[in-house]
Amino acid sequence: FFLASANGAVVGCGDAVPLAGLSSDTLNAPVVGMAATSDGKGYWLVASDGGVFAFGDATYDGSMGGTHLNAPVVGMAATADGKGYWLVASDGGVFSFGSAPFEGSMGGNPVNAPVVGIAAYSPTVAG
Repeated sequence: FFLASANGAVVGCGDAVPLAGLSSDTLNAPVVGMAATSDGKGYWLVASDGGVFAFGDATYDGSMGGTHLNAPVVGMAATADGKGYWLVASDGGVFSFGSAPFEGSMGGNPVNAPVVGIAAYSPTVAG
């Protein structure tokens, strides 16, 4: 697995080999999330302003960087095919990119507490 720090530094644990990071760059906002591609040969970093950074075989499919957000981005999740991702903001706003379908959002609706993360799932067919 990979670990990312707020300054964009990436380290690999176990047999994961970090590809690159952002620790030598000046970021507009801290990194708050990370997701790996399905084959583990790439990953994305997301900053709280919605900026997305792609490394390895992760494709850049867009970001919310430079867009006014009602709340900061707090996490991201990759699609099962590794060709897209979702971003989530603390108000529950969800943003879809690449092969990630938009399936709803809590943005604009009251939430009892700030959202702190997002996880993708792959539904299976019972047989």
